[in-house]
Amino acid sequence: MIGLASVLPEDPLRREVEAFAQEHALARRSRELDADPAFPWDEFRAMGRARLLGLTLPADRGGRGLPLRRAAVVLEELAFHAGTVFAKLALQPEFTSVLGERGGPDVRDRWFVPLLHGEALVSNQVTEPGAGSDLTGVTTRAVRSTTGRLLSGTKSQVAFAADASAGLVYGRDDGSDAGLTAWLVPQELPGVERRVVPDLGEHWMRRGTVTYRDVPLPDGARVGEPGRALDYLRKELTHERALLAAVYLGVARASWEETVAESARRVAFGRPISQHEAVAFPLVEDGTRLAAAWLYVEQTLISAEHGSASAGAAAMAKWLATEAALATIDHAVQFHGGRGYSRELPHEQRWRDVRSGSLAHGTDEVMHRVAARDLWPRPTG
Repeated sequence: MIGLASVLPEDPLRREVEAFAQEHALARRSRELDADPAFPWDEFRAMGRARLLGLTLPADRGGRGLPLRRAAVVLEELAFHAGTVFAKLALQPEFTSVLGERGGPDVRDRWFVPLLHGEALVSNQVTEPGAGSDLTGVTTRAVRSTTGRLLSGTKSQVAFAADASAGLVYGRDDGSDAGLTAWLVPQELPGVERRVVPDLGEHWMRRGTVTYRDVPLPDGARVGEPGRALDYLRKELTHERALLAAVYLGVARASWEETVAESARRVAFGRPISQHEAVAFPLVEDGTRLAAAWLYVEQTLISAEHGSASAGAAAMAKWLATEAALATIDHAVQFHGGRGYSRELPHEQRWRDVRSGSLAHGTDEVMHRVAARDLWPRPTG
């Protein structure tokens, strides 16, 4: 047997996720949130109660403490049943885990613990209009004033720009170019302006820009040491990229299995289209690529569990999974004919949502750059 399902491990968590997805009608909600974007607070809280938030975080910090491999299984299963929406929500504590690791008691108690329960939402704010792949161009700054520090700058491509209660903002401290510093900034503070910029896909995220105009930073807002934020971010990204790969593969598995079934039913020129090589051969290749990509992702996560995964391997895991997923979903659109292109079926939404994988958390080009450094390390000294 070929296909992603043939290499997925047996795990009771898959049945748990399937039951959760059915109980909360996650597939239907995914379609609804695409048509009428909003943050799914009810489902987010339900995920918190079901301990589907903070999958890899240690139990003593409120997470499930799952090995990376098992967390990937959960994410793949969530994505299989409901697209990227709820799988990416499950990763929100991982995306902001620096709050639990480096934040002060007030930050952890007010923001990180509620996030694990689905009661708060924190957005990562790194990218700027002039600084995406190259973070040396970040210009957001916190400068000293007579009353404390004032934050100014604009962040772009911010997930949950409209809905996050706080932002984890990366910028420069006191005009220094020595490195990036992170602050936890409540979004209701005076001087914070938010604007949603409609995207091709993942409408529910309501991405946009957040502008800070001399925003007074509260006491204890800094997360970690000055100038060290990029070090924290790099550490998180290695795991996050490999886990995101599992999300994209789960979405693609849904489209692939549905297309395999449809090709056996749909008749053209007197026989099912599965008997036409023009349809059968691409589907065979897609199923094989998805399975191969999963095995690569799984091996990367196994290495990460043993502390030996490279940033390059994780980067290429995300690239490989995204490429395989997009090709698979594109074939699903094609082989369902006009219905596949329409919003009657979920394939076009899946393609739009997965397309973000070539951009978010590092573009495809940056993923190759990161991997190339594994082959040709920069000279030291």
